[in-house]
Amino acid sequence: MIDKIRVVWYLNQFFGQIGGEDKADIPPQKHEGGIGPAAGAGRLLGDRAEVVGTVICGDTYFGENVDTASEQVVELISTFNPDIVIAGPAFNAGRYGVACGAVAKAVTEKLNIPVVSGMYPENPGVDMYKKYAYMVETTNSAAGMRKSLPAIVKLALKVASGEPMGTPEQEGYMPRGVRVNTFVEERGSKRAVNMLLKKLRGEEFVTEYPMPNFDRVAPNQPVADLSQAKIALVTSGGIVPKHNPDHIESSSASKYGKYDIAEFNTLTEADHETAHGGYDPTYANENPNRVLPVDVLRDMANEGVIGELHRYFYTTVGNGTAVASSKKFAETFSKELLADGVDAVILTST
Repeated sequence: MIDKIRVVWYLNQFFGQIGGEDKADIPPQKHEGGIGPAAGAGRLLGDRAEVVGTVICGDTYFGENVDTASEQVVELISTFNPDIVIAGPAFNAGRYGVACGAVAKAVTEKLNIPVVSGMYPENPGVDMYKKYAYMVETTNSAAGMRKSLPAIVKLALKVASGEPMGTPEQEGYMPRGVRVNTFVEERGSKRAVNMLLKKLRGEEFVTEYPMPNFDRVAPNQPVADLSQAKIALVTSGGIVPKHNPDHIESSSASKYGKYDIAEFNTLTEADHETAHGGYDPTYANENPNRVLPVDVLRDMANEGVIGELHRYFYTTVGNGTAVASSKKFAETFSKELLADGVDAVILTST
């Protein structure tokens, strides 16, 4: 049993109280004690633990230098000699979630120290790194911080104490894909038959070995003749008319936009910009065609490579937007694309 658990917290530039997207390129740095949510966790840790240090790194820097940033962060964490590392919570922020996961992987493999984090289930960091950390399920935004933080701290204290860990349902973490042998009263054949009987009777039952649910999409047939095809542009890169007239959110978008480009041979910073909050907007704002290639497709139409460019493009922001919302958007506007005689769609991202 550890007398006083030493906790190190990993945060991005926003939760580390350094700044927003304008500071997302800062390299890793360390601070004594807790900052942001790490400071707020003091009363939750009580006398059992203390936050001895906080390590902060910008999301953009980490995303562009994953291997280097991981090594730098681990080196800084090691200087505090922690018993456990808490990363995040990242909620549904994709870059932040991936960074927290990569930190968990590096800390687990290089320092052999347990890691606890918190993420929204659809955060890509969950599937990529769930076996390297105990992850508490959070809401999709920081509005759930007050609810998430106590759950994360409670789990961290249990993990750091060295006590045997129960199942995800018992301890409050998301399944990690780790199979553990356990002893139960009923043999496997009897349990299987009981589940089968419940299934046949239409009763609820819980499988002991859930299978992954993959969303498989059968590819369509290729376009027979591009020179006769009407091509449409769709993007999750957030390109919108100047000043974002429909106020599409920069993260966790609840809507999409449909905009007319019939009069545009190219997009410029005077008439279009990006609403996306998950990447540096400088280059997209300077030349929106970098994300939505209207200029190239207009040239291809003039040269006869494609039949025509559809007069409308559809756009939303992929940053933290739930998969369910994205599917709902596409189900809606795809009907319009079909009705307008569109033969193929070019989907661009960031």
